[in-house]
Amino acid sequence: MYAILIGVAALWGAATGLLVPRAAYRFSVEPEDAWRDACPAGHALTGPGRGWLGSTRCATCAEVGAAVAVHTATRTEAEAARPGPDAVTDADSRTDTGPDTDTRAAGTTPHRSGPRYAPARLVPVVSALGCAAVAATTGARPELAVWLLLAPVAVLLATIDRRVHRLPDELTLPAAGAAAVLLGVAVLLPEHGGSWLSALLGGVALGGFYFLLFLINPSGMGFGDVKLALSLGVALGWYGWAVVFAGGFAGFLFGAVYGLGLMLMRRAGRKTGIPFGPFMIAGALLGILVGGLAA
Repeated sequence: MYAILIGVAALWGAATGLLVPRAAYRFSVEPEDAWRDACPAGHALTGPGRGWLGSTRCATCAEVGAAVAVHTATRTEAEAARPGPDAVTDADSRTDTGPDTDTRAAGTTPHRSGPRYAPARLVPVVSALGCAAVAATTGARPELAVWLLLAPVAVLLATIDRRVHRLPDELTLPAAGAAAVLLGVAVLLPEHGGSWLSALLGGVALGGFYFLLFLINPSGMGFGDVKLALSLGVALGWYGWAVVFAGGFAGFLFGAVYGLGLMLMRRAGRKTGIPFGPFMIAGALLGILVGGLAA
């Protein structure tokens, strides 16, 4: 039963991880913009979830790409079936050397709905491993469902912040509210392993700490990080103050190690900004794993 639980959690992580790229692309915009409504080719993003779910390629571009692939395959087969060079006529030469303007209508060049970052291909793998690890340490306690429901949002936020150094309010604020409400339901169920009051206080404490850092150094700590800290503090606070401290400290440690590594490789300076959200989330994950084992 325990192995099945871990397997189901891993499948959930992989499945939800596959849905992250489209949403990450749409949210990866400048701070003054809310999100993208179209792919780079100008096609409206449609599909499941009003165009929020799916791959990074829009449906129109996928259809055009398939048509071009069929045309290329057909042309290759025709060229392979042609006689040798000695039998090529002048008409054949003129047809082959001309541009392919007759086979592609204007505006039908296939486009992807966003750049394909190499690490983005690892998102389902990372998501699956994270969910499996949480299931392994939490077990069948009610809060496992909460962690699995919040996991896709955390992965999405980490992906967006890594790309454009941005944590959208449309995700951070609802995540904080959802964490509080879901844990409020979990505390009503038997065999839960935490405290709802402690979770709420943890959110206030970690969010307040990040807000203080923002006031001290606004250029070094974004306000999006402050809002993210609310939901992470709620999750960590579920298991107590020691876990809040451990998870919060781990986030700073991960970020410091990453920044130091960039400086040693001469890829960043002391004032170079780095996306801190992924390290906050990684630290919170570590804290939840520790709290799950200790509960």
